[in-house]
Amino acid sequence: MLTGLTLTEARKGLAARTFSARELAQAHLDAIDRLNPALNAYITVLPQADVQAAADAADARYAKGEAGLMDGLPVGVKDLFCTKGVRTTAASKMLAEFVPPYESAVTARLLAEGAIFLGKTNLDEFAMGSANMSSAFGPATNPWQRAGTPDVALVPGGSSGGSSAAVAAGLALAATGTDTGGSIRQPAAYCGIVGLKPTYGRCSRWGVIAYASSLDQAGPMTRSVADAGLMLEAMAGFDARDSTSSNRPVPAFHKAVGKSVKGLRVGIPTEYRAPGLPAEILAMWEQGIAWLKDAGCEVVDVSLPHTRYGLASYYIIAPAECSSNLARYDGIRFGTRESAPSLDGVYEATRAAGFGAEVRSRILMGTYVLSAGYYDAYYLKAQKVRTLIRRDFEQAFEKVDVLLAPTAPSAAFAQGDNMNDPVQMYLNDIFTVPASLAGVPALSVPAGLDSAGLPLGLQVIGRHFDEETVLSIGGALEAAAGFTHRPTLHAGAGA
Repeated sequence: MLTGLTLTEARKGLAARTFSARELAQAHLDAIDRLNPALNAYITVLPQADVQAAADAADARYAKGEAGLMDGLPVGVKDLFCTKGVRTTAASKMLAEFVPPYESAVTARLLAEGAIFLGKTNLDEFAMGSANMSSAFGPATNPWQRAGTPDVALVPGGSSGGSSAAVAAGLALAATGTDTGGSIRQPAAYCGIVGLKPTYGRCSRWGVIAYASSLDQAGPMTRSVADAGLMLEAMAGFDARDSTSSNRPVPAFHKAVGKSVKGLRVGIPTEYRAPGLPAEILAMWEQGIAWLKDAGCEVVDVSLPHTRYGLASYYIIAPAECSSNLARYDGIRFGTRESAPSLDGVYEATRAAGFGAEVRSRILMGTYVLSAGYYDAYYLKAQKVRTLIRRDFEQAFEKVDVLLAPTAPSAAFAQGDNMNDPVQMYLNDIFTVPASLAGVPALSVPAGLDSAGLPLGLQVIGRHFDEETVLSIGGALEAAAGFTHRPTLHAGAGA
């Protein structure tokens, strides 16, 4: 079944001419045609002729022995990356008809390595959310179903919910995501796939529609840890157009998987043992600790004392940056335009009609914390706390090589749950936000199922620019977990 391969397996098959890139691409287009109406994982699917033309070009490169790192591999692209000549919406009415005349740095790198784009995947509007319920194009649905209640539709997580659903269901071999406070890792955990948030600055943000610029980071969403390393190699690298882009060399990340982890020190953050943590999450965490001990790792308790302030700080800093970034969508310079008798009326009508409720809420929060009289009280204080959180991580990494924690405090929940309780919704990010504030790399690996048959993820957090150690530990967890479960809605199911 071509739609069930990993990137690594597909590369080998293409190189050995076991199947062609055209056959591989067509298998995924057929799967999208069959399952996307139920999952809504894609907002835009590229024309078949365009996909097949790209696949034929990849086949020609394989025939000449000139294949790139991602050659002939069909992937989905989160609809936050600008793609030349292809509609890019950010899942918002504001950009519903926007067709960029340029290519984002990350997608340009993937194309240069031969990747085949299948389409643009669904997300929370402007990447704001943790359930993929705020998309102007309707929610994406998790392909997993809860045992005993198969009629209850579950969220795939957010904001990269379309990407995670597509990869889990066999509608793409891999997909791009962006992570601001956990938007790669949490949906990866909810859908039983691997999600990697690289170090801030590892991948260029140029051409990625901005949410919170000091936090946004692109990364891969895949079916294996080795695939995450492979795809990151293709995505990463210095870009002069992004002033925060790192000029560090890009290692052969995929080769880190399979290396011995014996002797590495794994830190267990004391503060992550939050009161009320479900027993199943705690048991999975303990299992992960046991797996790494068996692999020869030394487990050490560490403290991240400012963790308790992470979520509050994040929900000050991120909305503040979003209120600034989204100010450009006024109907005059950018975005759709609504008619009104006055210029102020055009602004008001455009922003009221173009933005959904969650985006408007975060813009209002951000504008408030940046306003005169409240900047020092909220925004400046949150930035100081962020510095302390980053210092916590740096001090912990003087004692250990990586940290191990759950990715999310629960498995995927039902669509509609928590929608009237934003604080409860924001708590989904409680284990992912600190690493985002600190800018360190973090990886979610599927580690098992809960009692309802839904996937749970473990998170590995590493030092700045030490993705290789993160991937090595992630590979050890993956090997020990042996996670081979597939969701109910999958391209291979019933085939």
